[in-house]
Amino acid sequence: MKGLKISTVGWSVGGLLAISYVLCVVWDVIFPGWAMYPVWEKLLPGFSWSAAGLAIGFIETLAYGFYVAIIFVPLFNYLQKRAHTTAIDA
Repeated sequence: MKGLKISTVGWSVGGLLAISYVLCVVWDVIFPGWAMYPVWEKLLPGFSWSAAGLAIGFIETLAYGFYVAIIFVPLFNYLQKRAHTTAIDA
């Protein structure tokens, strides 16, 4: 079996985080009493309620997705290869 690719997992996880980010921003606009604005300010450096700040937050969520992929994919591929090799030897 072929291993995972960092780019594929990065875009997948980054896309998931970016979509979640957009939904949360929309939630904050609709329900300001339950806003996550203070959390976004802590998690996403440069985030603010300006067009530039929202764009920075979006880009950072994509970057976090690639960060996860850079760590997860090599680890997964290594463990998958090791498990496959161990199964053949058994």
